[in-house]
Amino acid sequence: MAEEEFDAIVVGSGISGGWAAKELTEKGLRVLLLERGKNVEHIKDYVNARKGPWEYAHRGGRTTAMEDAYPVLKRDYPLNETNLDWWASDKDSPYTEIKRFDWYRGYHVGGRSLMWGRHSYRLSDFDFEANAREGIAVDWPIRYADLAPWYDYVERHAGISGSHENMQQLPDGQFQPAMPLNCGEELVADRLKGAFNGQRRMIPGRVANLTQSLPGRSPCQYRNACWLGCPYGGYFSTQSSTLPAAMATNRLTLKPFAIVTDLTYDRDRKRATGVNVIDAVTEKTVEYKAPIIFLCASTLNSAWILMRSATDVWPGGLGSSSGELGHNLMDHHFRVGASGTLDEASLDQKYYAGAKPVGFYIPRYRNLFGDNREYLRGFGYQGSASRTGWQRAVRELGVGGDFKDQMSQPGGWRIGATAFGEMLPSHENMIGIDETKTDKWGLPVLKIDCEIGENERLMRVDMMNDMAQTLESSGVRDVETYDRDYTPGMGIHEMGTARMGRDPKTSVLNGWNQVWDAPNVFVTDGSSMTSAACQNPSLTYMALTARAADHAVNELKRQNL
Repeated sequence: MAEEEFDAIVVGSGISGGWAAKELTEKGLRVLLLERGKNVEHIKDYVNARKGPWEYAHRGGRTTAMEDAYPVLKRDYPLNETNLDWWASDKDSPYTEIKRFDWYRGYHVGGRSLMWGRHSYRLSDFDFEANAREGIAVDWPIRYADLAPWYDYVERHAGISGSHENMQQLPDGQFQPAMPLNCGEELVADRLKGAFNGQRRMIPGRVANLTQSLPGRSPCQYRNACWLGCPYGGYFSTQSSTLPAAMATNRLTLKPFAIVTDLTYDRDRKRATGVNVIDAVTEKTVEYKAPIIFLCASTLNSAWILMRSATDVWPGGLGSSSGELGHNLMDHHFRVGASGTLDEASLDQKYYAGAKPVGFYIPRYRNLFGDNREYLRGFGYQGSASRTGWQRAVRELGVGGDFKDQMSQPGGWRIGATAFGEMLPSHENMIGIDETKTDKWGLPVLKIDCEIGENERLMRVDMMNDMAQTLESSGVRDVETYDRDYTPGMGIHEMGTARMGRDPKTSVLNGWNQVWDAPNVFVTDGSSMTSAACQNPSLTYMALTARAADHAVNELKRQNL
């Protein structure tokens, strides 16, 4: 077994891993960045970025052969021919579902930073204090003030567009100018200001799409093709933002096709010493060593690596001494809301330019400011207003020249939104290792046992009915509600499994994202989350990673690692 040594090893090249690589190299460390999948080079490998629907064999859709090859991915929208090779193979990398869990993964350089929805919101002290206030799970070991300067830092580099709203539950940030609401959204937002005591506010979505240039990146082109890779660097991804910064230091070594199987551990020093890796192509093994290791392989995979590490010391793996490793799995529950017709004469002759990559956001208002519901926590809405297109002809089934002329014009206005609700942490929602099933490389797979609880079910009633009430109060007609059923994992916001805390007896990580049992191991992806809040979590992963990297280098200099 060959060995190579570095100052730091980063496992995973997605949103968190890219940030870890950037921060550690810029602070002078020689860093090895390991990615289990193939390389995807910025611009060159965005092979479908400029294709029109007519240029795909199946017009961007899916086939029965694709459904057979991707039995999990077919459950929702990710299965289509436009970016199929950016989603992990269900057959090469299976997992066991004790209860249904839709796990949509991206195994390539950049990970899901190439496919994410890009909504970027800060957590507030309402979120960081909630567990302690309500006696749920354990207290976060940090507060908003600890993370605020790091939110500032990552927002400036990533490029977050948004509006300043002065809302306690949704702190403002270092924003580029917002992508404004379109005329339909603006009309409803204005009407909403006078309703519900001003508690329900419709604001422009805060999104990691540039409205002003950053070095090496151009503003968003309003193409609405982000999931294909952006040749302009208009949205934040590892490829467009953090990887170029890390490469510019000449201190980064990137190794794709490198599957980390476990961490090596020195039980006398109580430190990890490196990682064991299988080459995904040759299946040869190698060990890499470093005094600092950042696990950023995604919530479920980071926990899997920890569970397979130091098992001669702890049967449950490195970080399991608290009994919490693999537990407290969370997601955001959604697929529930309402929509209706915006039938306003003033909008008949109005349209919008381009394909805006974000719509509106309605921040959380439930269980805040004196509002008390029969459930805990709350939800926010993401939605948009638009004019219907030629697809409405499929329903109309008309014929003749007049009909064709009509279909060449935009249809009526529609507006709607989907709620994203907080899922409470629960010890019973957990993952483990299924030793009876292996993947393509002979490695045991994860088994997942997770479901929503009564708190989430009660919340979903309000998530649906509140949106209908909000639209109707704003003059929207023919409002229809929906609950399209939700299964954990669908939100693609996996969190928990290696939570932060104040006590090594009840948590896996301390307040600096260090594993209590091996303080030179930092876990900064979604697995570190102590609670989920209802905001999209990726911005928080970025801030936690930058903060942890700064602490790691300082501790290394003090010879504490």
